[in-house]
Amino acid sequence: MDEKIAAEKRVILTGSLIIQENGHYFNRLIWMLPNGQYGTYDKRHLFGYAGEHNHYTPGNKRLITSVNGWAVNLQVCYDLRFPVWARQQQRDGAPEYDVLIYVANWPERRSHPRKTLLQARAIENQCYLVGVNRVGDDGNHIYHSGDTMVVSPLGEVLYHQQDREEVHTISLDKDRQGNSELRRGN
Repeated sequence: MDEKIAAEKRVILTGSLIIQENGHYFNRLIWMLPNGQYGTYDKRHLFGYAGEHNHYTPGNKRLITSVNGWAVNLQVCYDLRFPVWARQQQRDGAPEYDVLIYVANWPERRSHPRKTLLQARAIENQCYLVGVNRVGDDGNHIYHSGDTMVVSPLGEVLYHQQDREEVHTISLDKDRQGNSELRRGN
């Protein structure tokens, strides 16, 4: 991740890339802050169908960070298929995170299950969810349609982008109807 861009634009940049460390390879998400500090998360669930388990080492801890009073749980791609890994925990009587983010590389041929799972993770964890996915042909004749989504705690799709790259801003509201009711157990 480029800390210069994060600082210049005064934004948090996040994404995953392959990192070699101590003779092991990891699919590592980096959460780069404008001040140069960063957090990392190593993808926990490797995609066996593609042989990832033969090349990469799985991570063993989650990364939950904070931004302007919002707690954010960061995960990578195939982790989406494992609801226990994202399961919302209570800390001091409150949910441990408000937003769940997945950065991904899901092909178009699996877009329907991915979109369905994104909505399910938002509903079951009573949180906002941001699912970012790549767009375009990967060079192996596998097309990626994007299908980047923002989902409410009630599973409503607040934003959906398909088949194009785009920068989009959306405002989330902690007190939005549904979110506060869900968290009170109604």
